[in-house]
Parts: sequence; structure tokens; C-alpha cells
Amino acid sequence: MGIQWRDSLAIGVEEIDDQHKELLQRFNGLLSACEAGKGIEELKPLLTFLDDYVIEHFSNEERLQRKHGYPNYESHKKEHDSFIERVMAVKNEIDSEGVAVHHVMETNNMLLKWLLNHISKVDTELGKFLRTAR
Repeated sequence: MGIQWRDSLAIGVEEIDDQHKELLQRFNGLLSACEAGKGIEELKPLLTFLDDYVIEHFSNEERLQRKHGYPNYESHKKEHDSFIERVMAVKNEIDSEGVAVHHVMETNNMLLKWLLNHISKVDTELGKFLRTAR
């Protein structure tokens, strides 16, 4: 199981593509842990990674968008902010209730939707714009 990196996910900015690859690897790690019955144990380290990832990665993307005058900056940033809110909601729930299987499932769904909708569509459009703006 797992999702393989493919060139169609690349936006053409090496730093951003490398960060997307790392997110995909981490997601695959969670999927593998789930297959092995260890999803609950893997969830907290993944969420800790996401804390750092969203700050660095989203800041890099947003900086490039501002630098090049990306016309969809505001809507793109709103998607980033929404993702951060969803990650924080899961973390807060875990902090108050402890880790449960539904948190693992929610995180799996959240990351899958992010890969399918944001990276493969929204970030791909950003990549097209950045390649022509350089």
C-alpha cells in the first residue's frame, strides 16, 4: 500500500517538490504503520512533523507566491490556513482525550485529500505560474 511520488505531482521548484516528497514519505509511513496495526503509535510523531512542516513549507510557498505576484495567493493561503486548523484540531483532541483509532483515520483522510486536492491540483497550478514567471 502507499502512494508513490510521480512526476505529475512535481511543481518544478526543487525545494517545494522535495518537501512534498517528504510529506508523501511520512504519509506512507503512517499507512505502513496502520497495516502493521501500529497506526496509533505512529500518529503523534507524524503530527509533530506536521507542526514543523506546515510552518516551513507553507512559508516557502507563500513567499514565492508574494515574490512573483501570484494572482491566487489569497485563496491558496486560505487552504494552507485551513489545513493548519485541521491539524491543530486533531492535536488538541488527542491532547485532551488521548490517541484513538478515529484520529488515525481522520489524519489518513486529511492527508489523502491534501495530496489529491491541494498538491496535485492547487500546487500544480502554482508551479505552472512560477515556471512562466521566472
